[in-house]
Amino acid sequence: MKKILPMIFLLGLAACSSTPKKVEVVERPVDDVKHTEIKKEYEVKDASSNFRPGWIEDAEVWAKQNEKDLDKNRFFSYETEPKVTRAVACDIAKANTRVDIASEITTFIEKTLGTTQEGNASIDLNNPKLSPLKEYMENTMAEKIQSMIHGAAVVKTYWEQREYKKSLGAKEDFKAFTCSVLIRMEADRLKKSVDEAANFVAKKVEDPEAKESVKKALKNVSENFIKSRQGEI
Repeated sequence: MKKILPMIFLLGLAACSSTPKKVEVVERPVDDVKHTEIKKEYEVKDASSNFRPGWIEDAEVWAKQNEKDLDKNRFFSYETEPKVTRAVACDIAKANTRVDIASEITTFIEKTLGTTQEGNASIDLNNPKLSPLKEYMENTMAEKIQSMIHGAAVVKTYWEQREYKKSLGAKEDFKAFTCSVLIRMEADRLKKSVDEAANFVAKKVEDPEAKESVKKALKNVSENFIKSRQGEI
């Protein structure tokens, strides 16, 4: 009996050790994953704030996190390339507010036309019937949209004095300034600007059938533009 008990005990241990342990895998959301900071080719020597504002990277995300009224206002941000002086950098940043918004609207309209399905094929800008539209979109569309944007206001400015170094990856050693602006625009005005741009695009098409296809493609373009900036589409 004394010999049997140890034998049973050893068999029990063997059974336990041979049973595979269930490993619980916990999946972390992508947003929770911490990334190492990307290596920069410069050192910040001076700045208008002790930290780099989050609105520079994503104005809409910043607005949500800071509980801004996104039903009433929309937010954009723009950052200049390195310039010789702080004044030049910030003047360019403020001057280019409408240019940047117009460029974003232009790109979205072009993408919408290129991906919208009408029948079995997307709208082909190489179609001879759409040649006036193609020429307009390539040459004057962005400039025209700028004139349709009203009420875009600079609400925040941030600048940095940077020292670029070859040892960090820059092409040469030099000092320069960059400037960023946060832009606020009333949501209703933004939607109106996008709709006006879409209507103007449709007017550039002379062929009735092609014009109708373009109108259908851009029917909800202002709403979709807002949704795309929110990451909903």
